[in-house]
Amino acid sequence: MAKKVGPFLQNYGVLAAFVALFVFNCIWQPDLFLKPENLRNLLNQNAAVGMVAVGMTLVIIGGGIDLSVGSLMAASAAFGVKAMNDAITGGKPEGVAVAIACGVCIAAATLGGLVNGLLVAYGRVTPFIATLAGLVGYRSLSLTLAEGGEIRSLSNTVFPAIGQSGIPFPLFRDAQGKPLELFYPIIAFLAVGLAGGLLLRRSCLGRNIIAVGANEQAAYLAGVNTNRVKIWTYVLLGLFSGIATLGLAGRMNSLGSSGHGLYYELDAIAAVAIGGTSMA
Repeated sequence: MAKKVGPFLQNYGVLAAFVALFVFNCIWQPDLFLKPENLRNLLNQNAAVGMVAVGMTLVIIGGGIDLSVGSLMAASAAFGVKAMNDAITGGKPEGVAVAIACGVCIAAATLGGLVNGLLVAYGRVTPFIATLAGLVGYRSLSLTLAEGGEIRSLSNTVFPAIGQSGIPFPLFRDAQGKPLELFYPIIAFLAVGLAGGLLLRRSCLGRNIIAVGANEQAAYLAGVNTNRVKIWTYVLLGLFSGIATLGLAGRMNSLGSSGHGLYYELDAIAAVAIGGTSMA
């Protein structure tokens, strides 16, 4: 019996613990916990960390780590919100200004990931040191852009809708009897998770990431461009972080330069480890 339980817990222990916690909460507070609004809110509150964790999974599987994610989220959001406010002040329609914010935010986060990847791959800087410098640098950049405070969005409807609205889900109803809205960050999290899974299992890049993380020298001798693979993991983490920070900033309709994305890198790394990714 013990021989069967050991491998099961090793492979499915996290899932078993999740099911046990879910059942416990269902029994303890069924009237509150099982409400569709509560389950939706739990997903929404963790959607940003979930998206970052998908990207962090790629980086850690590839043999790296990134401590700069939270600071990068703050810096990219600061660039995006400032660009949107400047566009609105300049007379551009609110929808166009928000589109500019989304593009700037995602581009800035992706560029930050590219910088991290170049430092690790071609600069030969240890990932821990390179991204620790990014943690300080990107946070300082966000503090500078916000002048040590916060940047409030000038968009009253469109930008907040990114984090506060969604698509009606007719199978469930809220307390008022209306179709439950599935918020956009949740949809983005599901899409990012699906994309990450398909990339690892069904793409050449995914198999190369696994090969580099397992044995970089053997992967190199087998013809894998290990530097390019490392860069791609950090670029994808930056991309996912940019998408995540949009929902976070939209939900608050503002950006706190010192608190936005704070410790998200630790939450993401914890999620990756608990989820079963080998830290070795």
